[in-house]
Amino acid sequence: QVQLVESGGGLVQAGGSLRLSCAASGRTLSLYTMGWFRQAPGKERELVTGISWSGSITYYADSVKGRFTISRDNAKKTVYLQMNSLKSEDTAVYYCAADCCYGSGVPQISSEYEYWGQGIQVTVSS
Repeated sequence: QVQLVESGGGLVQAGGSLRLSCAASGRTLSLYTMGWFRQAPGKERELVTGISWSGSITYYADSVKGRFTISRDNAKKTVYLQMNSLKSEDTAVYYCAADCCYGSGVPQISSEYEYWGQGIQVTVSS
């Protein structure tokens, strides 16, 4: 079992930056592939980015490539999402998620992830 808690969200102007953190408790984080999802009002939850358990494989949605960076510090049991050049369309609730059993790579389907944080609001004003 692992518990996930997101932090770092808030209100930012377009073009600005935010860094989200996902702190894990319970089992060692290095066992899990980690993902950041987001869900905007009226839209489905989508995978924004993910990182394999080793950190060697990452995935980025086309909409965030070149602007967002995912990283992990397994010793601190924390995953980060650095978001730069934010746009109004990045406004959403962001969720951290963990997958124990995918193997190599990053699963892109939300049902693959067993554990979820409570979500944190990111609002980008234009």
